[in-house]
Amino acid sequence: MRCQPRYDGPVYIWLKNKQHCLLCQEDVEETAPICMACETELPWLGDQCQTCALPLFAPGMTCGQCLKQPPAFQQVAVPWLYDFPVDSLITRFKHSAKWPYGRLLGELLAHYLQHRFDEGLPRPDYLVPVPLARKRLRQRGFNQAGMLANWLGTFLSLPVNEQLITRTKETPAQQGLNAKARKHNLRGAFTLVNAEQVQGCHVALIDDVLTTASTAEAISRLLIEAGAWRVDVYCLGRTAKPEE
Repeated sequence: MRCQPRYDGPVYIWLKNKQHCLLCQEDVEETAPICMACETELPWLGDQCQTCALPLFAPGMTCGQCLKQPPAFQQVAVPWLYDFPVDSLITRFKHSAKWPYGRLLGELLAHYLQHRFDEGLPRPDYLVPVPLARKRLRQRGFNQAGMLANWLGTFLSLPVNEQLITRTKETPAQQGLNAKARKHNLRGAFTLVNAEQVQGCHVALIDDVLTTASTAEAISRLLIEAGAWRVDVYCLGRTAKPEE
């Protein structure tokens, strides 16, 4: 007597399972679910400000805003413009809980950062995601920056500290606000939990999109004033021009 019914059809072999590109649905052989053609056509950021990564028309330059008022962070590392299809993928990940899109972008960002490390960008001591306020966290159910930081930490073998910075002030969403309103909106919004953990350390802030850099500036200044040696910012997309 057989324990299992006889089956003469093809057996599904997990180790040979083919995955599809999340953008064009073509079969891919790579570990990341994106084909070479789609990855090449992503809106890669070219010439940019050496500090805030604002797109510029020539390499090796610093934008006027960073020259006039240098930010607290040292450098922004970001691979793409916030343009199609990266903007759509981030939106689906962030607002529709389409986590595979976020993980895909996180893995590609990790490869980009490893390349930058190999070229001389200093590796941070640990990663710190930009926190969400409690109300927004309850509504969304997850912090996209926290998930991104944990994926990066795994890929790059870097520790992640999600408890270092808390958002203690409920503020309106930054989207739709101009640069001045964004800065005012974030005044006193963040609190450093343990200043001793940042003294003499190189910290990398993790976020999804950098627009006016108001959030990155507020947290970076908090860290620098607490004794951090250096603060960098890693994110997925950079807007082409800060909102006026």
